[in-house]
Amino acid sequence: MKKILKLTLAVVCVMFSTSLFAQKMGRINTQEIILSMNEYKEAQTQMESYQKELSAQAETIQVEYNTKLQEYQKNFDTMTDAVKQLKEKELTDLQTRFQEFQQMAQQDLQKKYSDLMAPIEKKAIEAINEVSKAGGYAVVFDMSAGPIIYFDEASVTDLGPEVKTKLGVPANATPAAAPAQ
Repeated sequence: MKKILKLTLAVVCVMFSTSLFAQKMGRINTQEIILSMNEYKEAQTQMESYQKELSAQAETIQVEYNTKLQEYQKNFDTMTDAVKQLKEKELTDLQTRFQEFQQMAQQDLQKKYSDLMAPIEKKAIEAINEVSKAGGYAVVFDMSAGPIIYFDEASVTDLGPEVKTKLGVPANATPAAAPAQ
C-alpha cells in the first residue's frame, strides 16, 4: 500500500511540475502596436491641429503685447506720469495673461492627448488580451514597459503580428513617430 501511495505521489509531482513548466509565454511591444494603429495617426493629426490653434491664439496675444509696447516706447516722452503708469500696468497685465495662457495651453494639450489616447490604448490592450487568451498564454511580457534583463526568444512567442491582424493594422505598417512630450 505504501508503494502505491509513494508511486501515486511521485506521478502527481511529476505531472504538476511538467504542467507548471509547460505554460506558454508571449511578448508584445504595446507601444509599437499603438503607434501602428490608424487611430493613433488620426489622433496625432488632431493633436497637431489643436496645437496650431493654441499657437495662433498665443501669437495673437504676443502681437497685441508687441504693438502696445511699441506704442508705449514711441510715445514715452510725451506721456504724463499717470498715462505711463497706466500703460505699464497694461503691458504687465498682458505679459501675465500671456504666461497664464501658455501654462493653460500646455495643460490643455496634455489633457487632449490623454483623452485621445485612452480609447486607443484600451483597444490595443483588449486586442492583446483576446489574442493572449485565445492562444492560451499564461504570461505576456510588454517589451515597451521597461527593461527585461533576459528572456529566451525561442520560448517566448511574439504576439505583435497576430495583434496587428486583429486590429486591422497591416503587418508591414511602420509605427508613427511618438510625439515629444
